Amino acid sequence: MSVCGSMKQQRQAGFLMAKIRQVGERLFLRRLKEAGIEINPAQGRIMFALWQKDGVSIQELVRKTQLGKSTLTSMLDRLEAMGYLRRQRSDEDRRQILIYRTEKDRATETQYVQLSEQMTEIWYRGFTDAEADRFEACLQRILDNLTEYERGEEAGGRRE
Repeated sequence: MSVCGSMKQQRQAGFLMAKIRQVGERLFLRRLKEAGIEINPAQGRIMFALWQKDGVSIQELVRKTQLGKSTLTSMLDRLEAMGYLRRQRSDEDRRQILIYRTEKDRATETQYVQLSEQMTEIWYRGFTDAEADRFEACLQRILDNLTEYERGEEAGGRRE
């Protein structure tokens, strides 16, 4: 047996997920532009979080989108300048700024969701519902593993 044949096969999940994200975002961005929607997929993650619940804090958006606070803040600046959201001080805690949707965003939501559903159909073409469910369960486990590991590192724990 050769040296290469006896080594454990290297897993490619990270590489494959990165490539899937690149191709998927490129295709989705093209479809968004064709539909005249000026927000990109990363900004769409923010808007999707607001579609679930309007009037949320930046901290809550950081948690929901998994974006870093500085990245999120610059994206919020751009979305606000484009007229998709507005910032407003909380009535309960004047130190806190809440993020709200606008009428422009409400007009875009239906179209964006339809394109997102079309992308989901492309992603899962040829999959049974059971296969898609198993695949997403595995992805969730990977995300949970990474999130748990990251939390341990941030808490000062050393991981091997």
